[in-house]
Amino acid sequence: MIDWQFSVLLLSNGVLIGLMYSLIALGFVLVYKATDAVNFAQGEFVMLAGFLVVGGLTVIGVPLLVSLVAGLVVMGGFGFALERVMLRKLIGRPVIAVVMATIGLAAILRGIGPFGIFQGTRPLPLPLRDEPFVLGPLFIPPIQLVGGAVSLAFLGGFSWFFLKSRKGIAMRAVADNQQVAMAMGMATYWLSALAWAMTGVVSALGGVLWGNMLGVDVNLALVGFKVFPVVILGGLDSIPGAIIGGLIVGIVENFAAGYIDPYVGGGTKDFAPYVLMILALMVRPYGIFGKKIIERV
Repeated sequence: MIDWQFSVLLLSNGVLIGLMYSLIALGFVLVYKATDAVNFAQGEFVMLAGFLVVGGLTVIGVPLLVSLVAGLVVMGGFGFALERVMLRKLIGRPVIAVVMATIGLAAILRGIGPFGIFQGTRPLPLPLRDEPFVLGPLFIPPIQLVGGAVSLAFLGGFSWFFLKSRKGIAMRAVADNQQVAMAMGMATYWLSALAWAMTGVVSALGGVLWGNMLGVDVNLALVGFKVFPVVILGGLDSIPGAIIGGLIVGIVENFAAGYIDPYVGGGTKDFAPYVLMILALMVRPYGIFGKKIIERV
């Protein structure tokens, strides 16, 4: 018999974890909406942000707030500079060129991650209590509550940006057809750089939240791989899809861990989202809210 209190606990934790997945998925969506390409280095962006904040705290010794702000600024600047220096030269080329460039970048960032002061796993402390909030059958860790709130705030903010602001609408136009956007006089170069800068900021937030939960090391980059099912389920070009996909993955993970792991010895939460991803690709390859593209040949 199913324990409803245990199920409610799994559901609540799954929702909060799912919102934190959605924040990382937002990085994929931002790049895809602006460039029509997938950033396969998203997880490494999260890892790099965690390293920067931990380095500011433990090596330089600056206060937490200063380190957080510096991490946001540096990651935003890193995304902007990356587009200006490397990715801008790929504009107009096949999308696979950008994909391979981000895969190479991911390998480089993972390779330099363990160097010097970043060897081993470093904690990323935040001014949050360790004891969970208890509300009936619910046990809610403070970091998950904060992470869910931050994720909702930024997801809502970027939804407004792409739907209502002039730059957001222009970025969507650039992603739809770069050549037409350039012919209409849009500053496609700057819009693409802005998208990568925003991705850097989102990655910094994700690096702080997930770094606090998991610790900061090169394995933090694996969060990016766990988010792939989120963007495939929701749709690569949809911010609401990132939210729904994140919630689905978070809930499925928690229920798999709670009800299936005890019978098989564990590990189902690690592959259950990918089973969903494969099913989604078979049934609805463009995602729940993704844009359906039909090509005539």
